[in-house]
Amino acid sequence: MSTIRVVWGTASGPTAMSSYDAALADAGVENYNLVSVSSVIPAETHVEAVGTAPDLGPAGERLTVVEARATTAGPGRASAALAWSQSVDDGPGLFYETSGEMDREDVERRVREGLAAGQNLRDWVFTEPRIAVESHQADSGRYTTAVVLAVYGESEPIL
Repeated sequence: MSTIRVVWGTASGPTAMSSYDAALADAGVENYNLVSVSSVIPAETHVEAVGTAPDLGPAGERLTVVEARATTAGPGRASAALAWSQSVDDGPGLFYETSGEMDREDVERRVREGLAAGQNLRDWVFTEPRIAVESHQADSGRYTTAVVLAVYGESEPIL
């Protein structure tokens, strides 16, 4: 059975990109080239919320992810959320991501609503949703990024 790990992080920095890089470091995926995919979980896949990724292979390789990402310039709040649910009997499932400059409760409500809408489009019987949320206040004059990522398997060579 394949594994998808859900990881998350927040960080601040002097630029939007530096705060994003540091948030990826907080999640343990800063040394990979991230390739975003849409939000379908393959059948017979275990989804595990781990917070910080383990070693997933050599630096510079490709890592397939579903990503919720918000960056804001302070003062403000960056929030990102990822919800998921799989169909019963190890069938396929869905991730749904949302993010923005909003509070923790709002991003969680929106991601729940989005996942429910995606479930309604499919004829699958789903398990109860699971949710990971990252939210952080940005100080004035600093950028802050919040990320939540679903990391598919391990890294693969990019060349």
